[in-house]
Amino acid sequence: MSRSGSRDESISRNFAFGLAAQLGTAAFTAGLTLFLVRMLGPAGYGVFALALGFSSLVVLPADFGVSHSSARFIAERRGDDRAVADVLVNALRVKLVLTSIFAALLFALAGPIASLYDSTALAWPLRGIALAVLGQSVTLLFMYSFVALGRLSYQFRLVVSESAIEVSASIALVLLAGGATAAAFGRAIGYGCGALLGVLLMVRLLGVRPFAERRGAPSTRELVGYAGALLIIDGVWAIFAQLQLLLVGGLLGTIAAGIYGAPAKLATFLHYPGLAMANAVAPRLARRPDGLPDVASLRRALRYVLVLQALLAAPIVVWAQPMVDVLLGPDYDRSAEVLRALVPFLFLQGFGPLVTLSINYFGEARRRIPIALGSLLLNVVLAIWLIESIGVVGAAIAIDVAFAFYVGAHLWLCRRLLGLELGPPALTAMRALLAAGAFVAVLLAIGTEGLTALDWALGATAGPLAFVLVLLASRELSVRELRQLPSTLARVLPGRSPV
Repeated sequence: MSRSGSRDESISRNFAFGLAAQLGTAAFTAGLTLFLVRMLGPAGYGVFALALGFSSLVVLPADFGVSHSSARFIAERRGDDRAVADVLVNALRVKLVLTSIFAALLFALAGPIASLYDSTALAWPLRGIALAVLGQSVTLLFMYSFVALGRLSYQFRLVVSESAIEVSASIALVLLAGGATAAAFGRAIGYGCGALLGVLLMVRLLGVRPFAERRGAPSTRELVGYAGALLIIDGVWAIFAQLQLLLVGGLLGTIAAGIYGAPAKLATFLHYPGLAMANAVAPRLARRPDGLPDVASLRRALRYVLVLQALLAAPIVVWAQPMVDVLLGPDYDRSAEVLRALVPFLFLQGFGPLVTLSINYFGEARRRIPIALGSLLLNVVLAIWLIESIGVVGAAIAIDVAFAFYVGAHLWLCRRLLGLELGPPALTAMRALLAAGAFVAVLLAIGTEGLTALDWALGATAGPLAFVLVLLASRELSVRELRQLPSTLARVLPGRSPV
């Protein structure tokens, strides 16, 4: 039996490590951001942020969808280490060629770009970011490979280690040399070490022998062909995700962009559980010679995420204003309306990755292209119309509608391609929303203004309790499941991951 195929980690354990990886890297990122904001000042941090913006533009074409494409083919070959090693080596060759070209272009064009922005201080941070792009692209390959192999404990080690190294290197360089250039090269060191660590962890998981006896990988043409479809989808999604902020800024000004952007950024953590569940379950939908796609796991995961997203979204409906007052301050008073309007999007965003990644791993990403393009067009039309008609809240309503179309179309694809029955998830959604209504009623009874610490504590306990009681009464949740939760957490969270 192969080393990677033995002792596969359970879905619950993979979910726990996937969520821990996201929360860990988010904590490191937040800490480093606060440090850099204070140490570099507005001007220096502005240069670094601009360099990071170019990094975001370059990483997507530099990756060319190869990381996601190779993950699909690795998931199909899980249990055959020689075939997995062959996919990895083939993907790494393609990735190094493509990424090196884009990184070299960014490095060479750093001077002209800095001149275009009339900022000579931007040149060397861009060169540091160019080196970081190369390491980041390779690190992504190994991150998605561990997901495809169902070993998210290894992804956790990679993500947290890279983040820790990046933060340490950045802080050390900024303290020693100062400036945005030091921060950029700290990022390059972090991702360079991440790429090396990814190689070492993969060799530890698979062993050396499979890399010497490689066989069974798809052709480069097949790998790149599937990657091209994923590149289109990822590119469309990148535009979709930033569209609201760009349109609000362009049509209403920078202040309105801040009013929209702050609560949108604040709520991004709500999709972490759904993304972690998607990484734990979606690889099981790959076509494998030894079995059928695990649609049963997809069905169960969809149920859990629907319930969890309803629980997370419920308090925002009532307490959006107090949340904004506490977290953002009085200058963002109008952001409460935006945050409340974003609730449908936040609810859907939790299980969106589950259905979209499942189709990717099933090998049918090309069928997603019309859905992605149609959703983007719908978002553009609605956003322009609603922003001009009702202001910044219109941007939130537009993304609610467009993303509902996006997720709904993917659910239909899952039904058509995978045979996923939509009746049970629809029933779960109705019960979860009913439970969310009970949560909302409790918070309304407590009040929405002048909340004390006791009010916050009461809402945080009585609201979820009402939510769970309604789930029990509607038979969406059983007493047995509730009793098993502590033992499940005890099995999943502590202990060593298998090697």
